Amino acid sequence: MVSGSLRREGGPVGLLYASLGAVIGSGWLFGPLNAAREAGPLSLGSWGIGALSILLLGLVYAELGPLVPRSGAIVHMSHIGNGPLLGKLWSWILFFSYVSVPPVEVMAILAYANNYLPGFVDPVSGLLTLRGTATAVALLGAVTGLNFLMIRFVLMINSAATWWKLVIPFATIVLLIVLSHHPENLGVSAPHAGLEGMFAAVGNAGVIFSFFGFRQAVDLAGETRDPGRNIPFAVIGSVLLGTLLYLGLEAAFLLSVDPKDLAGGGWTGLRFSGVTGPFAALAVSLGALWWGMVLYADALVSPAGTALIYLTSAARIAMAQGETGSAPRLLSRVNRQGVPWAGLLLAWALGSLFFFPFPSWHRLVAYISSVTVLSYCLGPVILLQLRQAMPGLVRPFRLWKAGILAPLAFVVSNWIVFWSGLATLRFTLLALLLVLLATASGRLLSGRARGGGLREEWGLSHSWWVVPYFGGMWILSELGPKDLGGRGLIPFFADMGFVALFSLWILRLALRATVPDEEIVRYMTELSEGPPSGP
Repeated sequence: MVSGSLRREGGPVGLLYASLGAVIGSGWLFGPLNAAREAGPLSLGSWGIGALSILLLGLVYAELGPLVPRSGAIVHMSHIGNGPLLGKLWSWILFFSYVSVPPVEVMAILAYANNYLPGFVDPVSGLLTLRGTATAVALLGAVTGLNFLMIRFVLMINSAATWWKLVIPFATIVLLIVLSHHPENLGVSAPHAGLEGMFAAVGNAGVIFSFFGFRQAVDLAGETRDPGRNIPFAVIGSVLLGTLLYLGLEAAFLLSVDPKDLAGGGWTGLRFSGVTGPFAALAVSLGALWWGMVLYADALVSPAGTALIYLTSAARIAMAQGETGSAPRLLSRVNRQGVPWAGLLLAWALGSLFFFPFPSWHRLVAYISSVTVLSYCLGPVILLQLRQAMPGLVRPFRLWKAGILAPLAFVVSNWIVFWSGLATLRFTLLALLLVLLATASGRLLSGRARGGGLREEWGLSHSWWVVPYFGGMWILSELGPKDLGGRGLIPFFADMGFVALFSLWILRLALRATVPDEEIVRYMTELSEGPPSGP
């Protein structure tokens, strides 16, 4: 394969649509129903909490993104102030958080398609059949193939899909409210929900999952000519537009459901027999069969578009891993079209594995939400490290009151992990432990081979804080409320308070363990030079 370079062909609208196209995926098809089952009418609060949480993180990355003008910028950032071991560990957290999303979107496509082409999903278990698994792998391969086009054409395809993905949900909101309006539904609560259910829905009902795409613009930083202007515009714009859309969808869903369907088990018992998609089911039940058909078509376009742009970013993350030495150098290879082809193939291969152990949309979403939030939470740490080491650095976008908002963003990200539940956290920490052991083994062998000191080779003096971080989060979840899988020894809101205090303590430890300022300045100088790029 001939080597090439990335092309700076992404403008402000292209980057906005990259983030927005990732935000509007399968989340809008299933999220409102799952949130209503968890929290009833308080699910509107769940979307508000999720939006504010992501906006906080989005503002953090709006400052960080323009400072590292490289694609896969988040990987390079993770190496800035915390030593090589943590940089490698976090780069793999990032990669898996990206590569696991396209399978979720493909799952959503097959879940809808199963209504008119049965055989993809088992009607009893809701899991993929053998035929469904094979089809899922093939569909993921087809979306991967589209990414072999130049970035200009990938962003053009995504922009066209995003227009469709914006129009259809907004039209659905208007249609449902016009055809069916039952304000009395807002008085029907979800059993055992309350405020705890409202917060829990943020992590495990697909709410926070639906907003994760905002960071796509940051990952394409090396493929835009003016990152200082384009990245903040895309990040903040995608979060605000996504918030408006999801709040409208949840309100329309709550108000349009027939009160008779809530008479039995309330929101928790709400079912749409024979139809997987809640909005298509509502449209058909209200006599708008034609719009139900449009929604079935959208169930192909929206998830496919999100899978496309996530694979685009996953390949850039893999490329950055190759550049930093976190993965084999082969992954940094770029062909003549400016495509990191090795990273794309790896993303497809590893993404296909997710169809086997977790063949259900809801199950995948819960795990991915926790892993992805962990990948985001390093951002506030890095921002404060850079403010500490380089206070005079020119920042195209400067976060207002960073000394308050960045720690708050770190607290909120840990709350989301807590809300996702103990089972999800256990899985996440087990996966991270395996990655850490694999990374540490590689560093150990490498250190022995060169005869260097292991403490210096690993950078343990700068990364040790993740051990009490992960351990403390597990303990607080283990002792937490039974509704989240804990032992019930600490009430829900008291445990949230403990998580907040613990997060601030961990943040203080991380800042104390930061590498010397001169090392950060040196690394940032190297990054600011940027890699060779095409026209």
